[in-house]
Amino acid sequence: MATIEISATNPDDRILQKAANALLNGEIIVCPTDTFYAFVCALSNKSGIEAICKLVGKRPERANLSIICSDLKNISDYTLQFNKSTYKLLNRNLPGPFTFILKANNKVPKLFLNNRKTIGIRVPNHIVPNKLVALIGEPLVAASVHHPDDLAEILFTGEAIEASYQNKVPIILAAGDSGIIGSAVIDCSAEEPVVIREGPLPIQ
Repeated sequence: MATIEISATNPDDRILQKAANALLNGEIIVCPTDTFYAFVCALSNKSGIEAICKLVGKRPERANLSIICSDLKNISDYTLQFNKSTYKLLNRNLPGPFTFILKANNKVPKLFLNNRKTIGIRVPNHIVPNKLVALIGEPLVAASVHHPDDLAEILFTGEAIEASYQNKVPIILAAGDSGIIGSAVIDCSAEEPVVIREGPLPIQ
């Protein structure tokens, strides 16, 4: 396992390519976002999704994973068509610390659907995960990194993650302390959006 320091504003392309190669080879890595650090793998990596579920202590059908996309067009590749008001809501708030729950289309692996027809979508305001999505050519499946013995305890630093997950992931991209509040969660799968959880920024 390697913990690699990476800039949150001007990341080294060689480091990003190394992380992207690991993802393309079916690995899980730890990546910074604009909220918490996250375990991530490529969306097409079904065994990786299962492994992330194991790391967060939940069965795939019960895990609330999300996918990280690069932009609104990328989101529409994996969801059913949404209305104009939902588009405007996403456009006003993304990229940013928000998770939008949308109706999924059949491109999303059945394993990831958790027997439901919705999916949590993120476009973080952070260059590292967004560049990784571009490099691997598909979204990332993501789950927040917590203490292995306590799902409620989030790990905020690369050092803490390394101490808890030695030999569990090949790469930890460490970009300083993470945020301390998770993303807002907004359910847009029905006619009117519903705020499930408040986040670090108000919804516009």
